[in-house]
Amino acid sequence: MEGFTYVDLFATKGVEYLLVIGFLLVLIPFWRLLRAPARAGFEAVRRAIPSLTQWFQLPEGLYYHQGHSWVMPQGADLVKVGVDDFAQKLVGRPNKIDLPQVGSRIEQGEVGWKLGVDSKTIDMLSPVTGEIVAVNKDVLKNPDLINQDPYGKGWLAMVKPHNIYANVKNLLTGRLATAWMEATADTLRQRMGGELGVVYQDGGLPVAGIARVLSPEEWDKLAGEFLLTKE
Repeated sequence: MEGFTYVDLFATKGVEYLLVIGFLLVLIPFWRLLRAPARAGFEAVRRAIPSLTQWFQLPEGLYYHQGHSWVMPQGADLVKVGVDDFAQKLVGRPNKIDLPQVGSRIEQGEVGWKLGVDSKTIDMLSPVTGEIVAVNKDVLKNPDLINQDPYGKGWLAMVKPHNIYANVKNLLTGRLATAWMEATADTLRQRMGGELGVVYQDGGLPVAGIARVLSPEEWDKLAGEFLLTKE
C-alpha cells in the first residue's frame, strides 16, 4: 500500500465541509422557493408595461397634435377637433369643459379649451389655426363623453382652418403618430416607477386619471407636462 495515504475526513475539517454542503443543499431549494413569487411579480409587471401603448387608442386617418388633441377632416375646408385617448385617461373624468365661442379664432399650439377636473383647470392646446364654426353642445352637457368616446361623440368643436395644409404639416399621422405615442407611453412608464401597482387596477388596465394617482397634490402640473401646457 505504498504511496497511499489515508486521510480521516472526520479527523480534519471535513466535518465542517459536510455541514456547509448540507446547509447549501437545504438553502438552495428554500432560496428558489422565496424567489419564485418575486420573479412571478416581476414577469407580471414586465408583461403589463408594454400594454400601455396598446391601451391608448390612436385611430388611423386622424391627425394628432403633440399636446394630445386630434384633427379629423370634414370635407375640403372643415375639421373636427377633440381630446385624444391618452389625454382623457391622463386627467380622468372632467366635470366641466370650456370651449371657445362660435366665431372666435383659435391658434395652433395655443390654448384652445379648458377641462375642469375636480377643483383643477387643465389647459389644452389647439391642434389647428382657424375659426370656430360649431361646438359640441352634447359634450358641454355631458363632459364625460370625452372619456366614453373621445374620437366620436366626444368631439369638441368644428373649425374652419385658414390654411389646412399648413396646419397638417405640424401634425402627426400614421407611423409617425404611432411612434410618438410609443415614446409618450415610455415616458409615462418612467414616471410611474414604483407606482406601477397603484396605477394598474385589478383587471390589468391602468386606472382612469393616471396623473392624479401618480401625483395627488400636483397632478395638474404633471398633466401639463404631457399636454405641453406646463409653465
